[in-house]
Amino acid sequence: MLARDVPEAEISLRKSVGGVFEVTVDGARLYSKKATGRFPTEVELLAVLP
Repeated sequence: MLARDVPEAEISLRKSVGGVFEVTVDGARLYSKKATGRFPTEVELLAVLP
């Protein structure tokens, strides 16, 4: 989904523990599952990207 909608994005997965899911762009955290208590929807994820 993200790779299709934002082909210039460099996407990486970093292994973690405790159900952490964060979206970070250039060091800025744009979404945190810990803060919201849930995963983002596709629309929410695309909306936070610059």
